[in-house]
Amino acid sequence: MNKFRNVLFATDFSECSEAAFSYAISLAKTYQAHLVILHVINEPVDLRGFYVPHISFDQLEEEVRAGAEKMMEKFCSTHLGDFSDYQTFVEPGIPYDTVIKKAGAINADLIVLGTHGRTGLDHVLFGSTAEKIVRKSPIPVMTIRNQD
Repeated sequence: MNKFRNVLFATDFSECSEAAFSYAISLAKTYQAHLVILHVINEPVDLRGFYVPHISFDQLEEEVRAGAEKMMEKFCSTHLGDFSDYQTFVEPGIPYDTVIKKAGAINADLIVLGTHGRTGLDHVLFGSTAEKIVRKSPIPVMTIRNQD
């Protein structure tokens, strides 16, 4: 088995992600790997040109980013304990594409993420970011399904 030097953990801050994180940090500790924690802010529909009361589009983007940064800080303070070999990123983009690009940029040896395990109509309507990452990533992907 290959040695993991860089592990990318992608999170949407859901329960599924929290369940998957225990695997990511366990691997990072076991292999003394650098852990990168990534949250992707899904690119919103551009509403410029439409009337949106009380808040500008740029202000909305900044508030979403600030909220995501706070969630990342809380996630790290809650889950990392004394583990210090990590880096965090909050980036806008299309989630599956941004995860794959970030994994390449950091020379990740593994991507770890949770999956909701949606099936049927839910899967058709919402798609699966995890499935797209698995299908399109040149880097190995470990998906952890949340056991409801």
